[in-house]
Amino acid sequence: MKHTTKKTRQRTKAQPKKKKISSKQTKTSPRAKEIYLDFAATTPTRKEAFSAAEPYFSEKFGNPSSFHLKGLEAKKALKDAREGIAKVLNCAPEEIIFTGSGTESINLAIKGVAFKHMLKNKGEGNECPASGIFITQKTEHHAVLETIKWLEKFGFKGIELGVDENGLLKLEELALALRENEGKVLLVSVMYANNEIGTIQPIEEIAKMCHAHGALLHTDGCQGAEYLGLDAKKLGVDMMTLNGSKVYGFKGTGLLYKRAGVEVEPLLHGGGHEGGLRSGTENVPGIVAFAKAIELAEKEKKLEGARLTKLRDYFISRVEKEIPKVKVNGHRKQRLPNNVNISFEGVEGESILLRLNEKGICASTGSACTSQSLEPSHVLTAIGRDHATAHGSIRFTLGKSTTKAEIDFVLKELKETIEFLRKISPIWGNEKK
Repeated sequence: MKHTTKKTRQRTKAQPKKKKISSKQTKTSPRAKEIYLDFAATTPTRKEAFSAAEPYFSEKFGNPSSFHLKGLEAKKALKDAREGIAKVLNCAPEEIIFTGSGTESINLAIKGVAFKHMLKNKGEGNECPASGIFITQKTEHHAVLETIKWLEKFGFKGIELGVDENGLLKLEELALALRENEGKVLLVSVMYANNEIGTIQPIEEIAKMCHAHGALLHTDGCQGAEYLGLDAKKLGVDMMTLNGSKVYGFKGTGLLYKRAGVEVEPLLHGGGHEGGLRSGTENVPGIVAFAKAIELAEKEKKLEGARLTKLRDYFISRVEKEIPKVKVNGHRKQRLPNNVNISFEGVEGESILLRLNEKGICASTGSACTSQSLEPSHVLTAIGRDHATAHGSIRFTLGKSTTKAEIDFVLKELKETIEFLRKISPIWGNEKK
């Protein structure tokens, strides 16, 4: 037995006893984990899509243009993926062009039509007159807006139509623009569902209007692909853009559905891949993952859409009930199931975002593509929000992993955050006096 002195024993007794940690205290609380509510920006790759793609990274790594065993393996994977997506889109496999992103797909659709028109109207001396009109809406993604503005440098004309307070395209403006420019409109581009406020456009009706006046219709379907119908024939679109990162596939993957008979000039030249319209070795793993993700989304969208709609409406109703001076942005009914975009009077969106981020909550002040800009959202100003209200807006977008428990935690932290920021805001203080 070890000998201890009286002094040592006294010092040992003076030490505080260690408290036992209960099993409840060791459990991870919502505050200790990340809550991701920015699925409109990007989605995680679902395990089924990754598993389908994994063999094509190192085992079946061949170039699909090579005529040997490895190349033929990759070529078959590409063929199967194209056919699988074509089944969902109700189109021919040859009508699908794989690209590197949604943005590239949009550029191919718009610039492709413009350049083809120029080349078909070559004059003497091989001059290519840039004449023709492109129509879009003010709330469109910058990939469309900036592409059309760029074409104006060559002599093309762009028209940006207005939307109502809910973000719906003003169809009377479209009808007027088509009538006044009969025979001159080359393409109309209207997104299926808005990436910031979730408003869903009546694409079938818009397609009929365009075709009645001889104009093509392209739609950016990236945000709607996970939740809305993708039957290209039913929608009546001539071209449609989709991308993998919005449907739980890989980033850096996209496609353009191009109806047979629609002519576009390629942007990339080289090996003549994708029917000569998009040169460059295909991203086989990404395309395989994309096809699997699209296939599963099609099977799940009805049930998942209903689940998220319920969570979305619960989120919105509680915010409106528990936080004063808020405005919901976007259409109440014609809205993506996962989109919650709300303006909070008297506070800055960036401040809200920073404080929520400290709590492990990931959200957005608008489109991820333009979130670094200090300018207010062009979408919110187009629906009539003033600069202050637009700057005080937050976009929460729900996804497959979102639960009611997470929403409850976010609501609690959001309410405390708004109360705190308004308390220290000189603007809100002056309004209250």
